[in-house]
Amino acid sequence: MIDPGLKDKVVLITGGNNPQGIGAATAKAFAAQGAAVFIHYFRQGTPGVEAEALAKRQDYSDDWYRAAQTLTADRVVEAIRASGGRAEAWEADLGDAAVVPSLFDRAEQAFGPVEVLVNNAALCEADTFLPGRSADHGDRCLFGLGPTMATLTATSHDRHFAVNSRAVALLMAEFARRHAARAAGWGRIINISTDGAACFPNEISYGASKHALESYSRTAASELGPYGITVNVASLGPIQTGWMGRELEEKVTPAIPLGRIGRPEDVADVIVFLASEQARWLTGQLIYVGGGHRMPL
Repeated sequence: MIDPGLKDKVVLITGGNNPQGIGAATAKAFAAQGAAVFIHYFRQGTPGVEAEALAKRQDYSDDWYRAAQTLTADRVVEAIRASGGRAEAWEADLGDAAVVPSLFDRAEQAFGPVEVLVNNAALCEADTFLPGRSADHGDRCLFGLGPTMATLTATSHDRHFAVNSRAVALLMAEFARRHAARAAGWGRIINISTDGAACFPNEISYGASKHALESYSRTAASELGPYGITVNVASLGPIQTGWMGRELEEKVTPAIPLGRIGRPEDVADVIVFLASEQARWLTGQLIYVGGGHRMPL
């Protein structure tokens, strides 16, 4: 039996309220290894009376995904506890830089010092360089479907970078500061990106902010290695987190050599591996998790 060495480790995961999401699957995967999991989340949109009922179904669509974003992380926490695991959750807007120390404080109060940080939370709103586009223009984003897009503005740019880049950088810095203060010798940071980060038409601020995350990650790996902290990036292909209806799945699948859309558990297993003792000599790496959707040279 392979022992990943994660029992009793304290794991902080951002973006964990979507019950079909990568954050939720990752929290469950760590809990299954005996780790204590603190889940951050932030509800986007106003909860509707149908949100809970819709989330219980697996009739995925853009409406399903939007409803899932309005839920708390309670059902994820309850599922982990029902399986004998340890989990707590707290809601906070990572677009507010001031919440970063508080997030670590709450995790420490619940379980002790954070040893594994998974930066999964992300903001994704379609925008473009094309002129004259507005939210009601009718253009569609990724793969020709999905939410409408608007022309890039200072607001759309800054909102993406605040959550997807700045918050990740601040979370890593806070993790490192606390790690060094207690003279710890073991730490893991796993950041989540997209395999479209280098060029993402119609979602330009999302893609660029993820590219910045990748740069921060490589620098963090270089600077924090002497402290025993590894930093790696999981770059994702198409993953079914509830946003793809059947039509979109059928359109995307032919571009994936392994012949199916990714599942949140596929990503969660890679994240757990990157935190494990088996990945102790991996740092500064970007690993594509997409069934072969992207194969760089």
